[in-house]
Amino acid sequence: MTETDAPRRGIPMGSIDEDSIHALVHGFYGKVMADPDLVSIFGREIDKDEWPAHLEKMCAFWSSVLLRSGRYEGRPMRPHLQIRDIEDKHFQRWLTLFAETARQVFDARDADGVIATAERIGHNFRLARAQNRGLDSVGLEMIRAEADSLREKAIWSPPR
Repeated sequence: MTETDAPRRGIPMGSIDEDSIHALVHGFYGKVMADPDLVSIFGREIDKDEWPAHLEKMCAFWSSVLLRSGRYEGRPMRPHLQIRDIEDKHFQRWLTLFAETARQVFDARDADGVIATAERIGHNFRLARAQNRGLDSVGLEMIRAEADSLREKAIWSPPR
C-alpha cells in the first residue's frame, strides 16, 4: 500500500482518525444542541430519536471528507436547501462552534485544515442556497470560522 492509498482506506493521517472524527462530530453537535440559534433549526429538522443515526451519518461524512474512507453515501445538499430559514448568521455560528471543537480535538495543523474544509463546504452550501432561491451569488464572500490570526497561513488539503 502506498501513502496515497492510505486515506482512501480510512487509515489515520496525523491527528485525524476515526476516533478523533467521532470526537469532533459528537462534541460539535453537543454544542449545536446547546446553542439557542442553532437548536431551533436542528431540533426542529431532526427528531430526537433520529439523532443517533444523524450523528453516525455525520461521522461517515467527515470520515469520507477527511480520510477519504468512502464511508458516506448520500447527497447532503438537498436536505439543507429545503430548510428555508437558514441565514448567514447560522452559517457563521455553525462554523465558529465547529472551529472551536476542531481546535479541541486535532493538533493545530490538522485543525487549520479541517476548519478550512468546513469553510469551503459552508460556502458551497451558501452558493447553492442563493442559486436555488434565484439570488445573485457572484459577490457572495466566504464566511470564516475565526480570525485569520488564529490560523496558519499555509494552505492545507486532506492527504491524497
